[in-house]
Amino acid sequence: MDAALALAYDILAALGKPVPLTGYRPGDPAPAWSLAAAWILAAPITHLTLLRAHLLTPHRFEDLLTLRRRTGIRLTLVCHRRKMRPFLECELRQVEHRIAEASALLPETEPAPLSPLPAARPLANRWISLPALTTLKAFDEATGPCRCAAPTATDRDFFPPVMPPVTEAEVAWRLHRGSAHPHLAAQLATATFTAASTTQLNTARARDLGPDTSTITLHDHGLRQGCMTHPVPDWARPLLRAAALAWSIETGTDGPLFSDPLGSTGLPSLTDFAESRKLRPPQPPRPKRRRTKRGPAPRPKEPANALWPVCAAHYRLSWASAMPDLMQGCPYPPPHTQKTIDRRKRGWLPPDYGLRELRGLR
Repeated sequence: MDAALALAYDILAALGKPVPLTGYRPGDPAPAWSLAAAWILAAPITHLTLLRAHLLTPHRFEDLLTLRRRTGIRLTLVCHRRKMRPFLECELRQVEHRIAEASALLPETEPAPLSPLPAARPLANRWISLPALTTLKAFDEATGPCRCAAPTATDRDFFPPVMPPVTEAEVAWRLHRGSAHPHLAAQLATATFTAASTTQLNTARARDLGPDTSTITLHDHGLRQGCMTHPVPDWARPLLRAAALAWSIETGTDGPLFSDPLGSTGLPSLTDFAESRKLRPPQPPRPKRRRTKRGPAPRPKEPANALWPVCAAHYRLSWASAMPDLMQGCPYPPPHTQKTIDRRKRGWLPPDYGLRELRGLR
């Protein structure tokens, strides 16, 4: 592996991103360095310490200086020798720096207390069914760029499903460590807290992120509830920031938020990526196990592939979608308007709510 690529991979791995990268020309270090800069700015990371800096070559040192210029990060190089290499002394004269002995920087102190063990993950390695993903697949095409001042989802009387805290923490953990491609992780994250379809997700551009990435605006040509602005939970903000920063770093333009400005190819589809993270919409109920005299029946196995329904529950009118619901036995999503949510709490809605013949209840 090329040394420049290996160093960029080390930085991505330190940020918790899986390496090696896929989708780019083999041996090309440029995408890895650009993505590392995007993730550093999105986190944000302010300090990077590099050990064994005496092994750096002039080209690798220049890569680090470029990363420093892109991100403004404070760079600490630890040389394990008394004397620096001549090229390093020459290059340091061109930048503001300070040289110090390790003994002066690291005085003898009391041993630090042991850090607590990481909290247990109750849902680790388990499939998670998210009702928000039931409406992900769609057949209609995205509209052109829109610059409207969209109302909030609450003003539109739209309330996407809310994840329990334990589920939300596990989803955040998986998505932050699931891919080094920010546009892919950000797109799936947005689907989990907006219940948006791929058609709506494809309308988002970098300019549709609000201040401090606290909101995101998704657009719609009237088939569903129209354009609306959703609040972004804290755990998803670094993912969306990184996706927008990738466009800013690479092109300096405002591009489609959930596409790769680096031109990756061969990446998994959004549903395949979700399955790799063990996230899926609620599946059809399992068949009941039959009791036998000889002993308990074997537990039914998980399906090899998750079923992804096509659901028109969020369409404004029953005739707005030319395609029928293709639920494949999957349950319909929960109510999404205040009226239907209140009715469900009071037990006034039937369990098969969502069928088109029941839309009059809204």
